[in-house]
Amino acid sequence: MSTSEIPIFPLGNVVLFPGCDVPLHIFEPRYRQMTAAALEGQRILGMIAVRPDAEAAMAEDPALYSVGCAGFIEQHQQLADGRYQLLLRATERFQLEHEVPRTDERLYRIARVRALADADGDLANAEALRAEVVAHLEKIALGSAAGQGFDVARLAALDLAAFVNGVAYGVALPPQEKQGLLEADTLEERLRRLEGVLSFHLAARAQAAPDSSETIH
Repeated sequence: MSTSEIPIFPLGNVVLFPGCDVPLHIFEPRYRQMTAAALEGQRILGMIAVRPDAEAAMAEDPALYSVGCAGFIEQHQQLADGRYQLLLRATERFQLEHEVPRTDERLYRIARVRALADADGDLANAEALRAEVVAHLEKIALGSAAGQGFDVARLAALDLAAFVNGVAYGVALPPQEKQGLLEADTLEERLRRLEGVLSFHLAARAQAAPDSSETIH
């Protein structure tokens, strides 16, 4: 995908990052139609977050951010009542250029998008930032049940893109903050923003409850 037209799936509380998997349950008629069309074509969906002030309009055509993430339908199951269970593998970020006017027959949105590459940036600085992010994650994991499965060695072994995108997708942060991470043009900048966001949340929680375990929920 360099520049192409793809179906758009607006999301109210999920921001997807390249290389990550997301399970989807498709039940609305417009998105059933979208899924059926995607399965007959290139199996690509454009996942894109809804702007916070437009979430009340989810049943209509809410305003969207300009950067999203395309995904490939790796697995699908159509249920007897027409709903779908999907496993989507995120492939690459995109810039939304403009939406394609809707026809009478098409219920879902289509947009012309431009692929966005994830450049590395300064790799030496990125690795230093990775170490800081891992240190923050260790603090987040301390004292929490989820932290018992925290594997620093596994994280350190991941390549840079898998590390930053996996953490950005997996850590519990507000969608607006995750959107800011997605919009970073380099892996180094995404790590810088991620380190800053985690540092801020840890400091805020420590200040609010200095005697409690530092966790982010």
